Amino acid sequence: MKATVKWVDGAMFIGESGSGHTVVMDGPADHGGRNMGVRPMEMLLLGLGGCTNFDVMSILRKQRLDVRDCIAEIEAERADAVPAVFTKIHVHFKVSGRGLKPSAVERAVSLSAEKYCSASIMLEQAGVEITHSHELIEVD
Repeated sequence: MKATVKWVDGAMFIGESGSGHTVVMDGPADHGGRNMGVRPMEMLLLGLGGCTNFDVMSILRKQRLDVRDCIAEIEAERADAVPAVFTKIHVHFKVSGRGLKPSAVERAVSLSAEKYCSASIMLEQAGVEITHSHELIEVD
C-alpha cells in the first residue's frame, strides 16, 4: 500500500492514495490554513470509522440481514500535551433495518473490534482505549 501527500500552500496538503483517489487536508487559520479540508487527525478517525463500518456491514450482509443503514459515530479524546495523540475513542453504531437480530449486530461489532478492523487494532496496540456500542433502529 502506498500514498503520497503533497504540500499546496499554508497548511493545505493533497493526499493521493495508491488507488488514485485524492483528499484535501487543511488546517485552521490560526495554524496557517484556510479550513478547506479535513484535518489530518480527523482523517485517522474517518479511516477507523470506515474500516470498522466496512467490517460490520460485510458480516451482517453475509448473514443476509435486512440492513438499510449503518452509521458509525466516533468520538475521541486527545492528550493535552504535544504530541496530542488520541487517548480514548468511542465508536457507536446505529444500525437500521427490518427484523435485525440484536445478537447478530453485537457479534458483528465485536468481531470487527477484536479480529478484523486493522485500524482500531493498530490504535489499541499503540495505547488508545477504544470502546464500542450499538443500537438497532427498526424501519418499515
